[in-house]
Formats: sequence, structure tokens, C-alpha cells
Amino acid sequence: MTTPTPERILIVENDTIISDLLSRQALKSAGYQTYVAPDSSTAIARAVQLSPDVIIVDLSIPGLSGKDLMVAFSAQNSQTPLIVLARKGTELDIIQAFRLGATDYLIWPVREAEVVAVVERALKLVRERRERDQLSHQLQQTNQELQARVRELTTIFSIGKAVTSITDQSLLFERILEGAARVTQSDMGWMLLRDEAGKNFVMVAQRDLPASATAFLNQPFDDGISSLVAMSGEPLSIHGEPIKRFRIASFGQSALIVPIKVQRQVMGLLVGVRKAAAPFTPSEQHLMEAVADYASISLVNARLFREVEGRARSLQSQSENAQAGEKITNEILQTAKKELRPAVDLGQQALERLANDPGARWTAEQRKSLSTLQEQMQRMGRITEAVLPISTSPGPARIKIGDVIQQAVKHCQPFAQQNDVSLIMEGSAAQTVYASAGQIVQVLIGLLTNAIKFSNPGGRVTVSVDKAAEGQLHIAVTDAGLGVDPVHFERIFEGSYQPDRTRPVRFGGLGIGLGLAREIITRHGGKLWVESKPGQGAAFHLTLPTVP
Repeated sequence: MTTPTPERILIVENDTIISDLLSRQALKSAGYQTYVAPDSSTAIARAVQLSPDVIIVDLSIPGLSGKDLMVAFSAQNSQTPLIVLARKGTELDIIQAFRLGATDYLIWPVREAEVVAVVERALKLVRERRERDQLSHQLQQTNQELQARVRELTTIFSIGKAVTSITDQSLLFERILEGAARVTQSDMGWMLLRDEAGKNFVMVAQRDLPASATAFLNQPFDDGISSLVAMSGEPLSIHGEPIKRFRIASFGQSALIVPIKVQRQVMGLLVGVRKAAAPFTPSEQHLMEAVADYASISLVNARLFREVEGRARSLQSQSENAQAGEKITNEILQTAKKELRPAVDLGQQALERLANDPGARWTAEQRKSLSTLQEQMQRMGRITEAVLPISTSPGPARIKIGDVIQQAVKHCQPFAQQNDVSLIMEGSAAQTVYASAGQIVQVLIGLLTNAIKFSNPGGRVTVSVDKAAEGQLHIAVTDAGLGVDPVHFERIFEGSYQPDRTRPVRFGGLGIGLGLAREIITRHGGKLWVESKPGQGAAFHLTLPTVP
């Protein structure tokens, strides 16, 4: 922050005692810059040189009197406040001084505080006048800018209306150039459009070009500089000596080239040229850019339609392929489940018979191995039951979050019971969100299976629902298991992260990983994070935007 410059006070006084009191003792100690002139001629010169903020004049100075000095300042149309210094008994002189334009007065002898007070009153007038002048200047400048903007908007509106109402491309290109020339006051111009191959720019319209150049109409055309503008993607105004290096200089001495963009890709260029070296103003460049914006809408309308139509066909094909892939995957999963279930049941039965065979003489090591086989076979059975077909639900829609949570809880309930874990749902779940029900179910199943897996027997896993910030729904899946070390809070969401396999975990079902779960929630406009302390359980929080 800059320190303000001290205000300048010019003191016209030949008496050194008086000038010392006014200057050094009163005003300098108050923070003002003071200058002393012993006579009127010196005062006039110093006033021109310094442009003081306030002038103090002794009416009784020798030579050219104080009143004569005031007349001289008035003749110069000076607006500097004048404070007169008079002796007692010279009230008539003070009255005459006010008629000559004095702002205030001092009676000698005078105290320092009185001097400062009178000067401060005069400076207050100076500051107020400066503020008024500044506000007046700003108002005038703003008014001029507003008038210019209105003219620009009126011009652009008329051009845009004409451009968007014409379907004939040849006529459209001519109108675009006509509008561009009108708003930029160009002597000539042309319009270039990228060809289908995307390699060259073709002149699709021209205005007032020499006859020798009209042969390039509907042909590739290189003016030596437009291709550079296309590469940069930024408008260029060039004139004078720099333009002489390019071929465009054969048409004029000043040029304005503006790219026509669609989705950040340069599809064409508008070029305006002046024969004289008069540069294009920033306002004219803005107007040219506005014309280019309107032009881009119509210029590439047909091309965009073809691209959108092709993309739609491609997306439709991808969607059909994805649906077919889901059907194949689901059928394979169902077939694998049907084939594995009987095999697992037979294996469990065979192991049960072996374990309960009274005639078998198993060693302690063999019985331990047999028990391990039974546990793994039971685990295989639970994994088989947990195989869940991929959801074929449609895309995002308005869904009640309570229905989605209940579906996930219902799926995970058997695995919770097998592990002696209570699965509880708390809070109001009547809110509606706009989301893919199948994907949110998969996220919740992933969080629930993870919580069941790391919970202790007899523990509980809670799914709670409440409001977060305005327009946000908050869901928390909380367990009382092993917890997560804070140093791993972000790592557990990485696909490559592997948990500590030495820790005792149970099978809680099959669910997606935390990394994919976060990706899905983020794609839905929400957040997913974890809060935990080692040995005190973990809470996975997610938010989703609600809809009315």
C-alpha cells in the first residue's frame, strides 16, 4: 500500500516570525509540506511550479499587496483555496478579500491549533471538489462506454439475426463478410473454411478483392498469415512494418484475422484488410469476434449434424454391444453358479462323511488338514452364493435412496448372519437422488461387505442416512472392527492397494473395490471418504446430490 503524498501549503509572508509559526511550528508538525514565498512575484512563480493545495496570503505584504495577489490568482482561474492573514482592526480588508475569492481567514496573533483547523477546513473543500471531479469524470467515461456498448450490441444483434435466418450458404457467407466489414470498417475481406480433409483452408467468400484474386474463390487460399492464426487459435491485428513480411501485404497495410471456432477447434477464419496502415481497435476486434461466433453456429451446422448423427450411431452400437456383453457375462456367471453349487455341496458332504467316519483312524495332522479343507469348502460355498449378476438397470434416473439401501442390505444380510454380525439401518431414507440405481447398489454392497469382512463376531454394521449440506444426502457405513490407520486413508482407494493379509478377516460377500466405488460416487457428483482410528472401527461416508 502506497503512502499518500502530504498536501502542499504555500505561505506568502515576509515576516520570518510569522512564517516560522505558520510553517514549522503549526503545519509541518501536522504533517503538511510547506513552502514560503516572501513576496507576491515569488508566490506566483512558486504557485505555478508547485500547484499547492492551499495558499495562505498575508494581506499586508510589501510591494504587490495580498489583495493584488488574489486578483492575479483569480485572473489565472486558479481554484486553489486562499486563506488570508490579517491583523486586528482590519476587518474591512478581510471582507474585501472574501469578495475577491478568499476561502477563510486568520487574525494575527494566532495559535498553532487555529492555523491547522483553518487549513484543514480549506483542504476539506479541496478534497470534496476533487472527489466530485473524479466522480464526474468516471460518470462521463462510463456513459461513453455504455453508449459504445449499446451501439455494438445493436450492430451484433442485427448481424446475428441476419446470419441465423439465412439457409443459402453462398448468401450466408456474403452476409457474414458484409457484417464483418461494416463493424470493422474494412476496405476488403475474405472468409476461409477448413476443407473436409482438414488440411487446407478454402476461400468460400470474398468482398472487394482485386479481380486477380477472385479466381481463388472456392479454392485453397493462403494469405501467408491466416494459417498461423489458425494454429494459435487467437485473433491477430497487424499493421505497418510487421505486415510487410506476409503475402497479405499485397492487399493492404493493416489486417485483422479472427478464427471461427467450434468446440475449441478452428473451423474457419474471417479476414478484414485496410489499405491504409490504420490499426484495428480492440473494440473492432471484439465486434469481429462476435460476428465470428455467430458465423460458427451456421457455418458448421451441417457438419456438426453429421458428426452428431455418426456419434449417435456409434454410441447406439456401443450400447448394444455392452448390453450383449452384459447378457453373456450374466449367463456365464449364472452357469458357473449352477455348476459350482452342486460340486461344492458334494464336496462338503464327502468331507463331512470323512470327518464323522468312526472307522477312520486319522492322525492329529490329518484331522487338522481335514478341518482346513472343510473350512475352505464352506468358504467356497459362500463365495458361490455371493455371485451377483451384473446389473442391467438403465442409466441415471430419479430413485428413492431408501429402496437402494434396502436392496444392498438384503443382499448382504446372509453374510452378516454367517459371521455373527448385526446389520442395522438407521435414519430417514425418503430422499430422492438422480443416479444409476444399479451402480449405487454395487457401491453400498462393496462398503457393506468390506465392513462385515473386518468386523468382530458379535459386532454390528450400521447404515445411517441424513442430510449433509444443502441439496446433499449423507450415507455412512460404520463398523466396530479393526479400523484403518490414518496413513492409509487415501491408499485404500487405490486399485493396487493390498490390505494386511495377516489380520483376521472373514468372508462378507463379493463387492466392488473402494477405488471403483469412489469413482462411481464422484461421477454422480458426490464424495466418498473414510474416518477411522486403529482398533476403533471405521466409518465410510458418501454424499450424493438430492433432487426435489
